[in-house]
Amino acid sequence: MKMKSITIILLLVSGAGQSFGQESATLVEADASVVAEAKPISPDLDAIRDASQSFVDAFNHHDANAVAALWTKDGEYIDGAGRVLVGRDEISKDYHEYFAANPEAKITIVIDSLRLLSSDTAIEDGRAAVESSAGNTGLFATYTVVHAKVNGHWMMASVRDETIEPQASATSAADLEWLVGKWVAEEHGVTMESDCRWVVDGRFIQRTYTTTQVDGSKSSGVQLIGWNPDGGHVQSWDFSPDGGHAVGTWMPQEGGWSAHMRGVTGDGTLTNAINQLRRLDDSAYVWQSIQRTAGGMVIPDTDEVVLKRIPVAR
Repeated sequence: MKMKSITIILLLVSGAGQSFGQESATLVEADASVVAEAKPISPDLDAIRDASQSFVDAFNHHDANAVAALWTKDGEYIDGAGRVLVGRDEISKDYHEYFAANPEAKITIVIDSLRLLSSDTAIEDGRAAVESSAGNTGLFATYTVVHAKVNGHWMMASVRDETIEPQASATSAADLEWLVGKWVAEEHGVTMESDCRWVVDGRFIQRTYTTTQVDGSKSSGVQLIGWNPDGGHVQSWDFSPDGGHAVGTWMPQEGGWSAHMRGVTGDGTLTNAINQLRRLDDSAYVWQSIQRTAGGMVIPDTDEVVLKRIPVAR
């Protein structure tokens, strides 16, 4: 692996790259292997993501008819209890009843995987958090959607979800207590150190970092992680050295967390990524950034990076 690629990864781990800060963007441009692998975002996949966001918007506005209209005429919905609803009328009726019983319900989704199976079929896998009332996450679920292209428009042909039982602490930032402390990753002479600590009376984790290059030059940034009572999920706010910033929606997953990052660099380039944290033990965790885009271009996934805890001096 080239040293510049390692530098990019370390910046991403630190938080600057989560918003694809100017410094990491420059390094991406400098690494010919990364640029060669970059490719434009598929218009179809972009349209499907827009359709998924339309579902979130319709759900959060409690518009049952608009929700049902996103299905194909004979589309099906299989919920976590195994109930099967077929057709827009049944789906609309079910959502009308749900919204009447849950007048404050809001949903947040994270798309984990989205791929085209053919020119008119695609499959989406992801996770959803439904907040049943202000500050109270009612359930977490995994879901799979089969999308079909009908008359030039992407619609949901089949949706299946499955309720999952997260740890009790997954409904707050407390499950990230293990991140508190100092961490280091080092390779090819490039070092990244981060310091995580509770701030604001223990309501947020502040994660600051410093990246030291081979020539001794340094860059730094900061991330705040805490509970978003409006969205009913853990959220992060990232600020990078170039003035860029990003917001992350965090969801629990097996062995750790994933965060869907949406941001902008200091020069105005829009960015997206899913950052995954997988805890190995009390002294190490694995980080990787996938499904990355910057300025309308798909950027290859990073390699996995292992961060190790710096022992506390006694």
